[in-house]
Amino acid sequence: MPARLKILTPDQLAGATTDADTKALVKHYLAVLEDRAPGRSVEVRVPPYAAVQVVPGVRHTRGTPPAVIETDAETWLALATGRTTWHQAVDAGSVRASGERTDLSAYLPLETR
Repeated sequence: MPARLKILTPDQLAGATTDADTKALVKHYLAVLEDRAPGRSVEVRVPPYAAVQVVPGVRHTRGTPPAVIETDAETWLALATGRTTWHQAVDAGSVRASGERTDLSAYLPLETR
């Protein structure tokens, strides 16, 4: 079952400070990514919070997708807000990416201030 993703309002983003808010922030930035990179060729996973399929290309329909990105919540939030770059996170081993179209550097950061 797909995670329910929701883009938060600026006020909701500003008020997110606790661990309970981590889930909301992860889902917010995955929803923003889904909006900016529509498609179904790459699955982005941020366990245990959510996963989303994004990026134009061949659509994935069952089993393990051929293109997968996985990272932890802290790294995902750092990427989304520009506190780290895609290449820094990959080089540090904080992001595991395999398959075609898994370089998200063109879409990051996601925060618009």
